[in-house]
Amino acid sequence: MNTVAYVTVDVFTSERFVGNPLAVIPDARGLSGDAMQKIATEFNYSETTFVLPPENPDHTARVRIFTPTAEIPFAGHPNVGTAFVLGRQREIFGKPVGDGLTFEEDAGLVEVTLLRSGDDVTGASIRAPGSLKIGETIADELIARCVQIEPLSIRRTSHAPIFASVGLPFAFAELDSLETLGKARPNAAVFAEAAALHKEDKTGFSLFLYTRSAENPWHIRARMFAPLDNVIEDPATGSASAALGAYLTSLLPARDAEVKITIEQGVEMGRRSLIGVDVRKSDGMVKDVFLSGSCVKIMRGEILL
Repeated sequence: MNTVAYVTVDVFTSERFVGNPLAVIPDARGLSGDAMQKIATEFNYSETTFVLPPENPDHTARVRIFTPTAEIPFAGHPNVGTAFVLGRQREIFGKPVGDGLTFEEDAGLVEVTLLRSGDDVTGASIRAPGSLKIGETIADELIARCVQIEPLSIRRTSHAPIFASVGLPFAFAELDSLETLGKARPNAAVFAEAAALHKEDKTGFSLFLYTRSAENPWHIRARMFAPLDNVIEDPATGSASAALGAYLTSLLPARDAEVKITIEQGVEMGRRSLIGVDVRKSDGMVKDVFLSGSCVKIMRGEILL
């Protein structure tokens, strides 16, 4: 019977059984897209990655990313976790592992730098593949009905609820307090209504809610709700964190800025995650967005095909 090896890791944490779980197939040669989707559905994690030889030999690997229901072009925690897994190998498709990796993905090239403590790989930093794209605004009332809060709880001091992306689009809304953030409860019927109204997000209506610390506005607490078969909550959403960091930096009046942001997510789920976002803005434009985090290995085994 044919088998394929897998590894699971918790991403955006250095503690086991918190953070965001990810399944990685380090050598997916021979698997069809249909088989990849079935495996991702079986794991039922927010994402599973499949690593293939690169089309360009100058790159490290081609990485395909699947949710339990669909393939997606880019996501943050799958890239960080996949780099962590590959970085702990001696070689990747016959080539030695260096500190810098380049992944080919549907959203573009993803540049990765491994994070180390001594000789041990502890995590990774990735550069978002896409430039900041700002989409349409969203009615406060629709956001409020999606998560059953009061419309007046949505803050518009910095921005109205809006779509933004650096590879994968999300709807963003700032809330007035941690208490309101904790009260958010998704309503699947309203999420379906929102998805039908706003077709910018082709995966549905993925909503990233956040509140900023009064002591440090660059320390952010967040929750993300995504409509898969039902509306689920994600403990750490790197692609959304990168997009939010880029968007908030774009709103700064300074034409040049370097901003370091810490996003804490998953607390309400009991899976606390810490996501680092570094944004560089020059000449009034966001030029670079880097996403970083630690990882810890959880399981390894074989899938019977």
